[in-house]
Amino acid sequence: MLTFDDLLRRARSLAGGGGRALLGIAGGPGAGKTTLARRLVRELNGAGEPWAVQVPMDGFHLADAELDRLGRRDRKGAPDTFDAAGYAALLRRLRDEADGEDTVYAPGFERVLEQPLAGAVPVPPAVRLVVTEGNYLLLGTGAWRRVRAALDEVWFCESDEDERVRRLVARHEEFGKAHEEAVAWVLRSDQRNAELVAATRERADLLVPLPL
Repeated sequence: MLTFDDLLRRARSLAGGGGRALLGIAGGPGAGKTTLARRLVRELNGAGEPWAVQVPMDGFHLADAELDRLGRRDRKGAPDTFDAAGYAALLRRLRDEADGEDTVYAPGFERVLEQPLAGAVPVPPAVRLVVTEGNYLLLGTGAWRRVRAALDEVWFCESDEDERVRRLVARHEEFGKAHEEAVAWVLRSDQRNAELVAATRERADLLVPLPL
């Protein structure tokens, strides 16, 4: 049975071959990707000099103003509401500039504002492992193909479906939606995205059942 220690060993081995490794963690909305990525990075770094960093795909959400212009605001979170090409370009830069002298800055995502934040995640030259998490790392269409090509491995998180939905509803409520509005959004938008993501699981290098 897979354990968290197994994942730590596998992540360390990715970074042990020289250069900088990029590990992707995929899965549907609410599957536990971000929690796993944060835990991995925290445990890998310990109390020493940080050599692993988390870079979220969510930093490449299109801003609400752009979603309004494109008429996609009501589908926020779908594949075409992200700058997939920009995300792929950042991942390639993180690899190509691994031996450089400059810190690379990645965007973050502010849950309260529900907006990306430019330059929020520093990746200094000493970082040997980048852990990036998101729904669509294994999607085989458009610029998302370049995302997968930039990653050394992609793990796919699987969790109990009822628990995944419960967490999503609770998250939307935490950040301002009324209960009925949260449930409606999860069953309409998030569930459609979750079904799309589930169809990509067979492309993963490792299936990770959560919780561990």
